[in-house]
Amino acid sequence: MFEVVLFEPEIPPNTGNIMRLCANSGCRLHLVRPLGFSLSDKQLERAGMDYRSGIDYTLHDDWERCRQTLARRRIYAVTTKGSQRHDQLRYQPGDVFVFGPETRGLPPQLRSQSAAQLRLPMLPGNRSLNLANAVAVVIYEAWRQLDFAGAS
Repeated sequence: MFEVVLFEPEIPPNTGNIMRLCANSGCRLHLVRPLGFSLSDKQLERAGMDYRSGIDYTLHDDWERCRQTLARRRIYAVTTKGSQRHDQLRYQPGDVFVFGPETRGLPPQLRSQSAAQLRLPMLPGNRSLNLANAVAVVIYEAWRQLDFAGAS
């Protein structure tokens, strides 16, 4: 369906929740090192529950290797610095959504390599949404546009 990239994720429960989201929406997950936790972290296992073994995920040593793997796809950076609202594009199966680390967001050079920089609407004065929530909002909007293909 879609590709979800977590660039240098830091908080294990967020990644676990995103694993669960990917398992339930048919997305493939890409984790880009360095990770702020071990993949055997108890919080990651608790949040991802038993979904971790059932999802398709890839661990990349760095952004360049991840980008090469996804080179033939449309890559969207999801960032509070985005200029385009996430619901204003038309998505296709295989589109890639890249999310940054919880405390820093995506670095400028990575944002500039994307097809578009997407943002989620928020009230003024707020920093950002929780990472797992942001991924869910974007994936479900993209999937909605495809009439929830493959869902029961």
